[in-house]
This record gives sequence, C-alpha cells and structure tokens, in this order.
Amino acid sequence: MPSLPNAANSRLVYRSRAFGVMTLAANQHMKASSWCASSYMHLCQNVRAARVFAIIFCCLASALSASAQTWKLVWSDEFNGPAHSPIDPKNWQYDTGVLNVNNELEYYCAPASSTVPCNPDTRNAYIDGKGHLIIQALRITSNTARNSASWTSARLKTANRQSFHYGRIESSMSLPIGPALWPAFWALGTNIDSVGWPMSGEIDYMENVPASGHLGPTAIRSTIHGGNSDSSCYCGGQGLGKNYTFPASDPNGPNVTTFHTYGAIWSANMIQFYVDDPANVFFVVTASDVPSGLAWEHNHPFFLILNLAVGGTDSWPGPPDGSTPSPAIMTVDYVRVYAPSEIAGPSITGPAISVKAGQSATSALSLKSVVGSGRVYLTCATNAPQARCAVGSNDALNPHTVDFSRAGTGTATITVTTTAESVGNYSITVNTFTVSNATGTPDSTVRIPLGVQ
Repeated sequence: MPSLPNAANSRLVYRSRAFGVMTLAANQHMKASSWCASSYMHLCQNVRAARVFAIIFCCLASALSASAQTWKLVWSDEFNGPAHSPIDPKNWQYDTGVLNVNNELEYYCAPASSTVPCNPDTRNAYIDGKGHLIIQALRITSNTARNSASWTSARLKTANRQSFHYGRIESSMSLPIGPALWPAFWALGTNIDSVGWPMSGEIDYMENVPASGHLGPTAIRSTIHGGNSDSSCYCGGQGLGKNYTFPASDPNGPNVTTFHTYGAIWSANMIQFYVDDPANVFFVVTASDVPSGLAWEHNHPFFLILNLAVGGTDSWPGPPDGSTPSPAIMTVDYVRVYAPSEIAGPSITGPAISVKAGQSATSALSLKSVVGSGRVYLTCATNAPQARCAVGSNDALNPHTVDFSRAGTGTATITVTTTAESVGNYSITVNTFTVSNATGTPDSTVRIPLGVQ
C-alpha cells in the first residue's frame, strides 16, 4: 500500500591495453587455477602483441557444483483448525484502533475485542474451519470521512513473532471488490520503530483497489518503498511498482475474487514479484533502480502484514458507497516462506577495454550458468579515477539482471565513461548476485582490464 508517514505503527504510513579475461571464483569458495592467473599476467605483460585481436579465455573452478534452483518450505501458516479456533499467537498479533493513515476510515479490531465499535460476536478476523483465515470489513455507519471509524476490519502482522530475511514469500487468497476496499499482503522492516518509515523499507506483494484507483477486479499492484524521509523517497505515489493484469483465460480465474497466489523471490539487492507461479515473474526491481541519492532499504529482516483497509474521502480507493459489500470478505488460504538452495554464480567472460581519455567505450560479456538457476543481479565498478561504468542486459523485466530460468547462457554490456584525468591502466569489476544470495558478497566476479590512453 502506498504509505504516508504517521505514528510508529502506521502504514506505517536500491590494466592494461591487452585483451583478456579472468573469471574469478563463485561465492569466494572457488579458486582459479595457477595457470589462469599466470596466463592473465603474461597477457597483461605482452600488450602490444595482442592489440588487434581479442584473446578470450575462461578459467573455471568448481568448489560449488552448479545446479538449478530449488526451494524448501521453512515456515507457513495454513490456518487449519476448527471454526473460530484461535489464530496462532506464535505467528500473529494485531494492529488496533484508528491508525490515521492514508485517509482510511476503518477501525481495526483484535478478534476478542469488545472496545466500541468492535464486537467479539462478529469478529473481523477468524479461522473458518475449512483451512482459511477470514478477514472481514463491516459497515458501522455511513460516514465516509477519513479516520471516522465507520467500518471495522482487521490487520494482522508477524511483528515480534516471526521475521524473515530473504527467500520466496507468498500467500494464496481471494479478495472482495467494491468501492473503498483495499486488501493487501505486504511487509515492513523490523527496524521501523527505530528508524521510522520509509527508512525501514516496505514490500507490497499485493494490493488491490477499485477501478477509480486504476486497478479494479482484474489487476493488482506490487511495489517497494524506501528513502530518507517522506519528502525524499521512492515512497507513496513515487514507490517503485508495477501492475499485473490477469489474462482473460487465466485458469485460476480472470480476477481477484478467485484464489490466486501473490509472492516474491527476495534476495540481496533484488526482488522478483510473481502471480500464481514463481516462474510467472512480472516485475523485477533491484538496488540499481533506486533513485540517485537514496538507499536500497530491503537487505534486512521484515515482518509480514495481512489487512483489509477501507478508504475514506480522498484516499487511493476512494470512499465506500451503497454498493460496497458488508461484510467484505478477504479469504486467505495460506502464507508460506521458502528458502532457496545455494546457487553458484555464473561464469563470466569478456575482452579487455581500451578507450581514449574523455570518451566512452562498450564491451560485451558472456555469462554461463545452469538452466533453471534463476536471475542474477549485476553490478559494475572501476578503479579508474574520474571514470564510471555501468552494466546492462537485454532482460525484458530489468536491464540490471540476466535470467537463467529458461536458458543457460546470457549476455550483458559494459559501458565505461572516462575523463581526461583517467589516463592509465586499470580494471573494471563486474559482480553477480544470485537468488540465493543472503550476504551481499558477490557470487561470482570478473575483472576486466581497462586501458585509458
């Protein structure tokens, strides 16, 4: 949910002129052979003999065996239990009251609360006895003013119960539709009480609002938020997000009223959002996509949130009217978290770069990995003074990633830009980060010689 700052619990309102290549070890466990190192040095010492032709060689090592990506279930709540049995207190607690965020009007109730307007006889969150969590919003009055407590609903969170740091996180649910209804499955950084929002980071796996908010029954939105403050951020309406529209032929149903799975593959510096199948990724966001001057706020633990908000006047979904259903029912089948198998970084090869000072040059990289090992995130840096480099790919979902989900090879392009002060022999370092990366340490690295004349 695009969030506006408010109270702490609010919603809570990213060396030489020679031509050569050196492929280094994946995950800092693989060690290149002495032949590789000596050959690279020999090549660098014999620059002039190789100025016309690119000599490309790859030095591979194998401390980690390459394999396709697999996932292991490490936590879940299946919401199994008799009807109206307690929601597991080891997993969930509740935000309560009027939270004064996002121009919403609901009053959040814990299941047993009798604080007006809550009613323990018509609980806003309960187990239905059929393997589901029910979250229902109920009309109390017809007032549409923000913060009016004219509806009750529920907001569950795993804060101080369960926290998660990377992995594949998903939930299966069916959603209500109607004016003002705003169901969401999302997460906040566990550091929110100390740093506030948006510095805590926010991951919105799924949000849905009516067509007046530019979604409607056939679409959802996934977004990340972060930044220095509510006025210097990629947050709220400036969050980094993308809509997903269900195909008319979707076998699970063409809209949100039937059960769909919403989730993301979350790793260091990269989040991949999907619907129904982790192979059906529709939005990829990386640390390189964060606006200049702002930080990627998503490399630390988060807690999960399920809620059904009701918008008031001037809110994203707009206010309710006579056609808004009461009860409006959000049915959650499960929430699951998976850990990835360890994936080695791809091998990387490419020629050295020679460029005239003050100009730019490009060079192609070839990457190889195992089919099914998933995306890798790429970064680039150079030790040349007053120079900068960038690395890009032809991945349709993100230019900073290469996808090995369906192919074992990929390409990327290095672009280096120099100044008059850049003259000398240097190198460019390209790092890769796989979907199993949980440390921020590159899974594979290549250093490309850079000669600036």
